[in-house]
Amino acid sequence: MASKKMSLAQKVNILRASVMGANDGIISIAGIVIGVAAATNNAYSILISGLSGTLAGMISMYMGEYVSVSTQKDSQKMALISERQRLDDQYQEEFNYVQQKYEDQDIDPKLAKQATKELMDKDALSTVVQERYGFNPKDFTSPYAAAIASFISFPTGSVLPMLAVTLAPAESRILATAIAVLIALLITGYCAAILSNSNRLKSSIRNAIAGLLTMGVTYIIGQLLAH
Repeated sequence: MASKKMSLAQKVNILRASVMGANDGIISIAGIVIGVAAATNNAYSILISGLSGTLAGMISMYMGEYVSVSTQKDSQKMALISERQRLDDQYQEEFNYVQQKYEDQDIDPKLAKQATKELMDKDALSTVVQERYGFNPKDFTSPYAAAIASFISFPTGSVLPMLAVTLAPAESRILATAIAVLIALLITGYCAAILSNSNRLKSSIRNAIAGLLTMGVTYIIGQLLAH
């Protein structure tokens, strides 16, 4: 039996989880290794702290994404149950609701009524749910797929700061890591903006600033605890 193909919306949501997982991996592990590097020159300690943070982050991202998407899916299922009941009890009111939504978009009332009738006759539940709640009931995102995407992408993102801090010379490892992370965050911020259809430049800069602040705070803490 052939498996059901994912819709574009489902694929985009998995890509979103992957990009955000990689982004969190970059920022989180960069903050950890820079904080430790500010406190000690021991390369082994820095590497172990990065690996420990990566393991914890992988589990945290997996569970967080799973819970988040599962909660969203449960809410959508409850909306479907509620809407089925409305269609059974007050079909005309739901019909009028959809028609009014179309009229509010400056569609001619006669055309809006005709479009509503055709869509409601074809699939009343999907039509009303999309207009009232803003999601397609045929496009549920799998919490497992999103969780696995985050689980894989987090350590992928964490590789960069760990390589930078361990391979760079001791006297420049913090600066080298900060530069590498800054470039990576500009890229992931840009990718996130594409997926969310938001301002590319603003998203990239915002993402980079968040990373710099994270690294700055952990660096200061590391300096304060240095011995």
